[in-house]
Amino acid sequence: MIEPIFRLRLAITAQALNHGGGAERYTRDVLAGLLNVGVHPLVIARKIDLTLVQAQQTRCIPVRIRGVPRLWRSAMFDRAVRRILNREAIDCVFGINHSIHADIAVCGGTHPGFLLAMGRKPGWTDQSQIELERKSYAKAVRIVAHSNRMRDELQQFYQLSSGKIEVLYPPVDSSRFKPLGAEDRQQARLRLGLPADRVVFLLASTGHARKGYAELQTLFSQTKLPICLAVAGRPLPQPAPNIIELGYRSDIETVFAAVDYTVIASLYEPFGLVGVESVLCGTPVVIAQNVGSAEVLDASAKIDFSLRDPKFLAQSIADACSKALRGEHRIADPLNALLYDPSVQTHVHRLLKIFQSCADEPISPIHP
Repeated sequence: MIEPIFRLRLAITAQALNHGGGAERYTRDVLAGLLNVGVHPLVIARKIDLTLVQAQQTRCIPVRIRGVPRLWRSAMFDRAVRRILNREAIDCVFGINHSIHADIAVCGGTHPGFLLAMGRKPGWTDQSQIELERKSYAKAVRIVAHSNRMRDELQQFYQLSSGKIEVLYPPVDSSRFKPLGAEDRQQARLRLGLPADRVVFLLASTGHARKGYAELQTLFSQTKLPICLAVAGRPLPQPAPNIIELGYRSDIETVFAAVDYTVIASLYEPFGLVGVESVLCGTPVVIAQNVGSAEVLDASAKIDFSLRDPKFLAQSIADACSKALRGEHRIADPLNALLYDPSVQTHVHRLLKIFQSCADEPISPIHP
């Protein structure tokens, strides 16, 4: 059966359409999926890389706010979005960033939840961010929450009804994130400088305080187990025993496949795509129970722990080490170890249903 092509006058607002990670990667994936089914949205973003294939295949409008004080950037962006929408025929606005003009808003994290997890009191700029989130979610007809944790935070901090929220886990490109054969994996470990006589744990981190690096450093630098921690991302503050610095990686999928475990000890992690990416590469995770992606990983693919008890983390690392030394840790069937379909097209298909339900006029699918 041929899937229908949807005709939808759609606008997407985003922080950026470029090669970045996180929200930027989500923007690229969603746009690629929409283009694949014949939907060519208008993209409005602060930064747009016109060399991207996705940017070349649809209409993009950059909103330049360089030089504007940080506190006023969101308001200036929304004013520009309003002017653009006033002259465009748009059925639905999908807000990947926080915009008061979004009909469908994405929640990949809440600022009150972040502050609570980090033990911080809200300052002036924090209050401004919280107010923007409140207005954006109040205006939106529907909210796409990237985990059950985000649904709960939306209800806790913004008193939103459950009927307004749809949990839709973010997609991952399984053609990129996949296991390596035994020989290729061994070669990858050699190229990365990973020791053959150690069980290697990976921390992917661009923000060490939030990712729990301090606790991991203490554990790994003092352990007597045959383990080490490889850190990909931001430079480390200083060298430490049993810790290897890999730096920023453009081949992170190879790193995931080469190591023995990925460890996710974040104080605040609304979803945590690295958990799914690691599992798709055949590598299990040691993951904090508060991490959003823990809810989509089968028990066979994870060893979980609570951040409330440092001994719990140490025991989980020890258990993982024992399994690896017995050769019982690799994931044979990665897709079966996930409790949802991570494909971009499945995600986009569900998004289209949400868009159509909120469009000003019903839009019928057109068969090619």
